[in-house]
Amino acid sequence: MMTSVDTDLIRVLADPLRLQIVTLLANETLCTTHLVEETGARQTNLSNHLRVLREAGVVETEPCGRYTYYKLRPDVIASLAGQFADLAESARNAADNKRACP
Repeated sequence: MMTSVDTDLIRVLADPLRLQIVTLLANETLCTTHLVEETGARQTNLSNHLRVLREAGVVETEPCGRYTYYKLRPDVIASLAGQFADLAESARNAADNKRACP
C-alpha cells in the first residue's frame, strides 16, 4: 500500500510567510493587526495569505466586532504530520526491500 502525503497542503505551508503565520497561530489566536505587527507584512499581502490558509482549511476565523481573529486548526496539522509519520514507517518497513535491476 502506497502512503500519500497531501501535496496541496504542503504547497500552502511551503510559503515562508504562511508558515510564519501558522507558527504564530500555533501559540495564540491573533487578529490581522497582530499578524501585521508580528510579521512586518503589508495588510493586503497578509490578507491574501490568510485567505489561502482559510481556503485550505488550515485556519478558521472568529469575528470579534470590527476585527477578525484567526486560529489554527490543529487537526489539519496533525493529519499532515500523521501522513509523514506513515511515510517514515513505510520507509522503515521497506528498508530491506530492494528491487532487482534488470
